[in-house]
Amino acid sequence: MQRTISAMVGKGSVNHNSRKFKAENVDGERSYLNIDYCNKNIKDVYHELFDEALQKYNAKQTRNDRKINDYYDKIANSKQEKPFHELILQIGDRDNMSAESENGELAKQILDEYFSGFQERNPHLKVFSAHLHMDEATPHLHIDFVPFTTGSKRGLETRVSLKQALSSQGFKGGSRGDTEWSQWAQSEKEQLAAGMERYGVEWEQKGTHEKHLSVLDYKKQEREKEVELLSTQIEQKQFEYDALSKQIENYNEGIEALSSLEMELNTGDKYLLPEPQGFMTAKAYKNKIAEPLVEKLKSMLKSTLAKAFEAWDNYYRLNMKYGRLYQENRNLEKVNEKLSEENTQLRSENKDYRLLQKAFGRSQLNELVERAKAERKEKRDRDWSR
Repeated sequence: MQRTISAMVGKGSVNHNSRKFKAENVDGERSYLNIDYCNKNIKDVYHELFDEALQKYNAKQTRNDRKINDYYDKIANSKQEKPFHELILQIGDRDNMSAESENGELAKQILDEYFSGFQERNPHLKVFSAHLHMDEATPHLHIDFVPFTTGSKRGLETRVSLKQALSSQGFKGGSRGDTEWSQWAQSEKEQLAAGMERYGVEWEQKGTHEKHLSVLDYKKQEREKEVELLSTQIEQKQFEYDALSKQIENYNEGIEALSSLEMELNTGDKYLLPEPQGFMTAKAYKNKIAEPLVEKLKSMLKSTLAKAFEAWDNYYRLNMKYGRLYQENRNLEKVNEKLSEENTQLRSENKDYRLLQKAFGRSQLNELVERAKAERKEKRDRDWSR
């Protein structure tokens, strides 16, 4: 038995991987077959890895503006590094390693054994989320990790760096196409292939995973990737939408608080001028009672007006952002729906293609396709020459 190995860069949708969010291509009735290895909060992992180095770094700084308050936030907003990376590994495809078949169970066992040695092989890639999915078309493994290097002479002694993390593990990189990541990914594929061999599965190596797919298979695969990406984007927009809704709720609570304050000003004893006591003179009444109360009212009004203006400004900004996010979400849903329809059509066309393949044979059908391509190219060349 020969099977391909796919090693892909994931989008890092931890909520999708842990099934807190389920995309359309997930069969919820089979999710219990998944394996959840770990799902730690990434900020906790950052504290574990970098807090000691962060304290040492901040202690050396003589200027407060050079100190780092939150290392995770700094990396999340960095243009040089990402907070984490994701590797997705898959054996074969839906046609020869379907998750619902015996071969799918075999793929699950091989991937499970492969992951058991991942952290030991990669000491500079701290795994915080890992899941083996059996509730999609083909078994596959998501591994999310934080790459870090130690002994750094610039910045934190222990810091985030994918290039340095992989270099520490022996992957030095070369030309543009021969990067540390590509070398490391190839090494991990070889580790997976060694596990496959123990079960009598040979690694079918091809130039790229796309080259050996039929045109329809390739289009279908690309549509599925786009659908998954859009599902992730919709999920992210929904999170932003929920966050804004919460902020608007807080604004409404603020308006209610202002109404309560207005009532208190009108009826509260502490904001009413008391009657003069005994034979108190007008001057004493003014100095001891009236002026302190007026000053208290002025201070409170200044503070209240400032908060009110800030609230109105925030409310205006939130409404603008809320509307934009709502429209973006609607547009993404429409595109996702269109891609899903295209994918359904491609499945139907692919089925017809396989029927033709069975009827005429692979070689004869490929010959007909190549002949049609040649005729189309010849016609296009004639049209261009006119």
